[in-house]
Amino acid sequence: MLEPPASAVLVEAFANTVDVEAASDEFATPDGLAAWLRGRGLLAAAAAGITPEAHAAYLALRAGIREELGAHVGDTPDPALLAAADRALAEHPVLVTARGRLTPAPGLSPEREPLVALAIAWSELVATGDAARLKRCAEHTCGWAFWDVSKNRSRRWCSMRVCGNRNKSRSYASRQRRAAGHEDPTTD
Repeated sequence: MLEPPASAVLVEAFANTVDVEAASDEFATPDGLAAWLRGRGLLAAAAAGITPEAHAAYLALRAGIREELGAHVGDTPDPALLAAADRALAEHPVLVTARGRLTPAPGLSPEREPLVALAIAWSELVATGDAARLKRCAEHTCGWAFWDVSKNRSRRWCSMRVCGNRNKSRSYASRQRRAAGHEDPTTD
């Protein structure tokens, strides 16, 4: 089984802070975001809280990454969400060292350094091609991010037993209704 790199584990956890099915968001408040960052060692315990402006930047980055993860299962990303993520990242410079290491640029506030760390983790996945294995579940009522361990990277659902079955059951029922003449075939 292909184990995800640390950067994938971090990005997956970041993307999964919003739960579509339960309609919950760990980042609903700046305090929730700060607690999540502290829990992963990304924000020092002594650091001040997260400002509303920084909170908005984290939310924009998460939305942009989730859009890209959806593209890995065939969804069309929302250009407005991608643009908002790009605008948020433009305010957070990255320093490249002589050894090729990416780090937050000096002078960033402690509340914004974790955002750069998340962006670096995402860029590492993209640069290595591993980003294609990190996906958002194709079942839109779920939307959970997962690491695709399939050999040919073809997995579409976080769980075939749950989300895959839901999708296939709906498709089957739709075909049955069409075959019985109870549904317009153009509404699928």
